[in-house]
Amino acid sequence: MSYTGSVTAGGPPAVRELTGLTVTKVSVGPMDNNAYLLRCRATGEQVLIDAANEAPRLLELVGDAGLATVVTTHQHMDHWVALEEVVAKTGARALVHADDAEGLPIPAEPLADGDPVRVGDQTLEVIHLKGHTPGSVALLYRDPAGAPHLFTGDSLFPGGPGRTTDADEFAQLMGDLEEKVFGRLPDETWFYPGHGDDSTIGNERPSIGQWWARGW
Repeated sequence: MSYTGSVTAGGPPAVRELTGLTVTKVSVGPMDNNAYLLRCRATGEQVLIDAANEAPRLLELVGDAGLATVVTTHQHMDHWVALEEVVAKTGARALVHADDAEGLPIPAEPLADGDPVRVGDQTLEVIHLKGHTPGSVALLYRDPAGAPHLFTGDSLFPGGPGRTTDADEFAQLMGDLEEKVFGRLPDETWFYPGHGDDSTIGNERPSIGQWWARGW
């Protein structure tokens, strides 16, 4: 079965084979959070994006190959419920943007815009998208033989930006999305959000004006 990006809470993971990475997407917890396990196809090293919930299930997904790193996309609790247990049982490094570090239950190494995150011999680029939280990040993988892939946390969904609480936060997030995502990445870029189904930059680009007009 081809990858569609559609997963359900308690259901089977969706697996996608890219040139250098295997992406495994699973929905966990009562808020239907997406967690993404990335495995380097050359070295077997693994990185988890958002240890959101259901630590036993995530650890089963990791398996015997071990876990090098957990990246938390932002400080909201539904994205780190399983973080402490996963890190304790795997010895993985915990990473989060410096501006969201105080929101996590364990100490984490700080990330900044433009930082690399290694997955074996592959590299993700940190993109700081301020607005949903002060330190929200997306993680960009430039597939050497295909379209880019972007893990957006709660900063970008099919249908619009992540939730913000006031006009200034909304404007900040939209500005960052336009400059750092839509302004840099081609339409074929596939993105993987923190909840729900995936989309592409091209699918969402025509709606940017509508998002600005509605204010959310």
